[in-house]
Amino acid sequence: MKGFSGSCVGLAALLVVAAAGIGAQAQAAEQRDFCADRPGIGTPACTMNPGRVQLELGLGDWAREKDAATRTDSVELGEVLVRVGVTGSTEAQIGWTAFGHVREKDRITGVVSKDSGVGDVTLAIRQNLRNPDGSGFSAAVMPYVTLPSGGSAIGADDWGAGALLPLSFDLGSGLSLEAMGEMDAAVDEDRDGRHLAYGGVLGVGFDLSQTVSAMFEISMLRDNDPTGHATEALSGLSLAWQPSGNMQVDIGTNVGLNHDSLDSEVYLGISRRF
Repeated sequence: MKGFSGSCVGLAALLVVAAAGIGAQAQAAEQRDFCADRPGIGTPACTMNPGRVQLELGLGDWAREKDAATRTDSVELGEVLVRVGVTGSTEAQIGWTAFGHVREKDRITGVVSKDSGVGDVTLAIRQNLRNPDGSGFSAAVMPYVTLPSGGSAIGADDWGAGALLPLSFDLGSGLSLEAMGEMDAAVDEDRDGRHLAYGGVLGVGFDLSQTVSAMFEISMLRDNDPTGHATEALSGLSLAWQPSGNMQVDIGTNVGLNHDSLDSEVYLGISRRF
């Protein structure tokens, strides 16, 4: 496990070195508006300037899920995403969560079980198809793969893969619309094999001031796990503050809309472009 995590750190370093190697392209290109993956449920269609690196860090994430039999609380710290601009319309990504803790309580017997560990590694390529700076109508395709580097707490214990299709519409006057389609080869609940999962996100973004923006989203995900099919429905509200052109601080919350979904989630993060 330590060796695998070390190789992931090395891969992130290689991405940074590759970005430095094409840094001259970034100097020649006009700098794009800051565009982060976080906060929110969906994924943006914008890509990084070639040669630029962006670090996005989830400082903390707490989620609660409760039914008649159990209550589960999950905490994740250090959710890291490194984004590197490769060409004018392509970026590479590597993501990893440094720590996760899951506490489950049997509401009938009162027995509590706990587990902690690191998360899986996610590798992705985002290829923008129109307007990589996110202006006007922007579209992209983003295939990804997850590698089983994590423990039993927040890791899937097997590889997974999928593809996202993010779309955005800049309507002007600080108003925007987002949509995202998703199709996954998700790891089975028993951690052996994969199944189909698919869904989408719709959102409305609006500027509250020159430095503060908000996003309201609704998402649905159909999960055809062999142990039982489920449809997760969430609503989310997030805020982002940009104290400078290369930095953002965010906070958000998600609420489940049906019994297949988590009850609530709160998260906080920061992003920095270099």
